[in-house]
Amino acid sequence: MLKRVIDISSQSYIHKHNSQLIIDQKGETVASVPIEDLGFLILQNPAITLSLNLITACQNNNVIIVFCDEKHLPSSTLLPLFKGHSLHSKILSQQISIKLPTKKRLWKEIVSHKVNQQHRTLEKLGKTSARLKKMSDEVKSGDPENIEAQAAKLYWKELSEGKFKRDVNGDGVNALLNYGYSICRALFARAIVAGGLHPTLGLYHHNQYNGLCLADDLMEPLRPWVDFCVVNLTNEGFSEVNTATKNKLLGLLSADVKYNKKTMPLMVACQYFIARLKKIYEGKEVRLIYPEYPLE
Repeated sequence: MLKRVIDISSQSYIHKHNSQLIIDQKGETVASVPIEDLGFLILQNPAITLSLNLITACQNNNVIIVFCDEKHLPSSTLLPLFKGHSLHSKILSQQISIKLPTKKRLWKEIVSHKVNQQHRTLEKLGKTSARLKKMSDEVKSGDPENIEAQAAKLYWKELSEGKFKRDVNGDGVNALLNYGYSICRALFARAIVAGGLHPTLGLYHHNQYNGLCLADDLMEPLRPWVDFCVVNLTNEGFSEVNTATKNKLLGLLSADVKYNKKTMPLMVACQYFIARLKKIYEGKEVRLIYPEYPLE
């Protein structure tokens, strides 16, 4: 089932009543949504107040709550780690027991797919990308030659024609990219906990201060989709995070993709993707199947 994304940017009091999320502004109720229909609750105003009752209901219904900073960029998330799946302990044990060769093989698949998506993005934008296509086939187990970084350098040079420098702390186009990446990260984090896995236990990323290492691993091939969307936004004259650009980037979550020869929203495809990852952990499958975005 496709879940709803609610983005609130005005001062509000948000609470629960009769299994509904209620949004009150200036003493009046302006909207209500069934909590069971929610997937993401994005909060962008420091004057927003949440009731504990609502937070608990969101956790019980696997709703991820995203908190944004003063630049309206996602800065933290609240995940239902122990409510996401009834077999959490069993699945977590399988996740912890995964062998290093399997992790390296999966990371190879992720990097190869990411580089291929970078190639597709450049191709769709009418730019040179033949070398990237070749690099996607050269990735070895664990990516010991760091082809991911080599490809990224070539990709950004071709994408921006040398006129743009990626800066995670930058404004403008950099902020748009940050917002899109954060949304994709949250998407995978939600699917991970819904499947009973723990987002901290990554395949490649392993920073002890990062609570979403696995989400950071799995979202890598989606980054070029965000890039493609941001390039189109800038071509239309948009260059900052605002209501219009946020809505466009949030639209990626419900955009139709191909997954295992079937068409479905990305949010739904991610659930199937995590189910397949779990089968790999169980030894019942070997390879990942990533969603395919049309880039149109």
